[in-house]
Amino acid sequence: MFRSEEVCLVQLFLQSGSAYNCVSELGELGLVEFRDLNPNVNSFQRKFVGEVRRCEELEKTFSFLEQEINRSLWPPLHGPLPSPCPTPSAPQPRDLLTIEEESERMARELKEVSRNRDSLRAQMTQLSQYKGVLTQTHSLTASQGPPPPLETGDTLEPNRQDVHLSFVAGVVHPWKVPSFERLLWRACRGYIIVDFREMEEQLEHPVTGEMQWTVFLISYWGDQIGQKVKKICDWCTFVYPDSPTEREEILQGLQGRIEDIKSVLSQTEHYLQQLLVRVVAVLPQWKVRVQKSKAVQAVLNLCSPSVTDKCLIAEAWCPVSKLPELQSALREGGRKSGSGMDSFYNRLPCSTPPPTLFPTNSFTAGFQSIVEAYGVASYREVNPAVYTIITFPFLFAVMFGDVGHGLLMFLAALWMVLEEKDPKLRNNTNEIWRMMFGGRYLILLMGLFSVYTGAIYNECFSRGLSPFSSGWHVRPMFESGDPTTLKENNFLSLDPNITGVFTGPYPFGIDPIWGLSSNHLTFLNSYKMKMSVIIGVIHMTFGVCLSFFNYNVFLVLIPELFFMLCLFGYLVFMVIFKWLAFDTAHSNSTPSILIHFIDMFLFTVNKENPPLYKGQMLVQQILVVLALCSVPVLLLGKPIHQYITHKRNHRHMVSNLTLTELLLCEFDAADVFMHQAIHTIEYCLGCISNTASYLRLWALSLAHAQLSEVLWVMVMRIALNGQGYVGSVVLFVVFSFFAVLTVSILLVMEGLSAFLHALRLHWVEFQNKFYSGTGYKLNPFAFSSLIHNHLDEDKL
Repeated sequence: MFRSEEVCLVQLFLQSGSAYNCVSELGELGLVEFRDLNPNVNSFQRKFVGEVRRCEELEKTFSFLEQEINRSLWPPLHGPLPSPCPTPSAPQPRDLLTIEEESERMARELKEVSRNRDSLRAQMTQLSQYKGVLTQTHSLTASQGPPPPLETGDTLEPNRQDVHLSFVAGVVHPWKVPSFERLLWRACRGYIIVDFREMEEQLEHPVTGEMQWTVFLISYWGDQIGQKVKKICDWCTFVYPDSPTEREEILQGLQGRIEDIKSVLSQTEHYLQQLLVRVVAVLPQWKVRVQKSKAVQAVLNLCSPSVTDKCLIAEAWCPVSKLPELQSALREGGRKSGSGMDSFYNRLPCSTPPPTLFPTNSFTAGFQSIVEAYGVASYREVNPAVYTIITFPFLFAVMFGDVGHGLLMFLAALWMVLEEKDPKLRNNTNEIWRMMFGGRYLILLMGLFSVYTGAIYNECFSRGLSPFSSGWHVRPMFESGDPTTLKENNFLSLDPNITGVFTGPYPFGIDPIWGLSSNHLTFLNSYKMKMSVIIGVIHMTFGVCLSFFNYNVFLVLIPELFFMLCLFGYLVFMVIFKWLAFDTAHSNSTPSILIHFIDMFLFTVNKENPPLYKGQMLVQQILVVLALCSVPVLLLGKPIHQYITHKRNHRHMVSNLTLTELLLCEFDAADVFMHQAIHTIEYCLGCISNTASYLRLWALSLAHAQLSEVLWVMVMRIALNGQGYVGSVVLFVVFSFFAVLTVSILLVMEGLSAFLHALRLHWVEFQNKFYSGTGYKLNPFAFSSLIHNHLDEDKL
């Protein structure tokens, strides 16, 4: 994993009769990435486009079958179709023909049965509606009678005729009732009586799926009104006899027809379920086999035929370590085809850089993804993911250090690791969950390292821990003092120079007594700031050293190291030297590192600031001169070296090259110099800005500690002051609130912030010292990844 695997370009000679099986075997193993040898040929004009279209038609048939399963199967499936186990192999052409015939036959049967079932359902719905109309309007017609005369008198008697009462009945959707009633009223000018009643039996509409219907009965007098009513209600009415006897006869006939249709519909539904069960049993295997066949045909379209058209020629990238497996797969494909001649391969020289391949497992995949999100490593370039496994969780923990918060994160990740084989967790389609689950080992280490750094900071939910006795003691400070001193002062000063006050450093981490001191924040700021600079310089220097394994150019590596170590390495030296050389006895006369570092660049001496050691001024001047001298070496060394190397090689090859090749081989000094000048400026300025960038370790650690402190003081401490039963209830409620805020703010939001800052420190401050990230990944032709992608699409 330190470098990507060696990858070579191979030329495959596939016999025409065994090409399909050979590619199928390679797809099962996932060894090679095929190159397109027909880039100028349209996809619709390639040799095997007919087979690809055939597979696409089969996939359309499978989609129809799956839609019918989701629509009609009872009990319904929860989620997509189950994956076949074991995964079937790619079908032979004769097997594909069998799948095609069987799937089309099942699709035809399903279409016919579904059509018959829908037709029967529509008939039963219509008959049930007719039955409901006759049943629920029977009581209404009994109460209806002819209207009274509008006027009375002898003058109207000659024109009066017998009035005949007529009815129109039907069903309408409930949401259409108001508009339907207004339309009838306006069209008939109020000379009708309309009654609406909800149908007692809920019937599903065969098209819309609506369940509720409303029965209406319209009573009217006169032929003209009747014509208007019938035109308006023509789409939703049933034959409604005027005679009650006729209505009873029709009702009895409807009941018999409904029972007959129910019997036929039950048998049809039973046969449909049997057919769907057979489809469910074979469809998952068919889908996988057709997907594999389509993928094989797509790869064959990338090949070019030989001159004699007896074999197919393919080119592919293959790891050198997998070449024996490649040859075995070609032999196995020939054996399955019964071919008399084996397919074989030849290694080809390549003019383009090969793709990058890093073998990963479930543990390293998350760290590799972090690196490749910045850029895929160039071929055979040093892989930063090896070191990111340790450095990323550590830098995260420096910013997130808290025993309690780290333990919660560790336990959550540990649960995901222990349950990683659970299909419900692995197959969850939530994007945020999939990112977290994929980085479960990263989160596990982040939590573990946070517990470690939290123990060093001596912080657990912002509270200090006291597993050991403190090295500071109050009694020796005031053995000869007046008791009034303790009463009159809120803070007590502890002088480490007095015997017995300071007995030695704390065994591990920061002494818990600092949590009680008034200068607690000042001390931690100084400690974390210096620690951030030391970690940053070590991290960047390590990145510069790794450039040796990538470029092997001493004219770049050595001046970069000199510039880094002479300036910022010396700063780290001064910090550590001051810690070791000055004890509590000299605490009042310790020099300022900041002033010394400024004087180092100004070549001045500050008499008020004592030196750290003898000869410090001379050493600092030498280091600054060395750092300045490394800049022109870094700027000019590589271009001059490349120019001399080019001239030396050019003299040896000039006799064997043509004029065009000589022009192509010309050394572009301006381009090389410009590139190196940009790199030099970027590196020198980057050393300064990147060192300052590592101070984010201090800033985020301080922010996390202060947020924890505020949350404890403003929330939890108030509840702990309560007493009795009421205090217990308040404590329970407040603790729940405290837990929610801890998880949402300190773990999720602060954790995400620390994660992003650690990501930036690796991408910018660390990887830019040695990592170009301009490569591209090897994407081998593998059925496993193909099927996995299809399953993800089905879930979405």
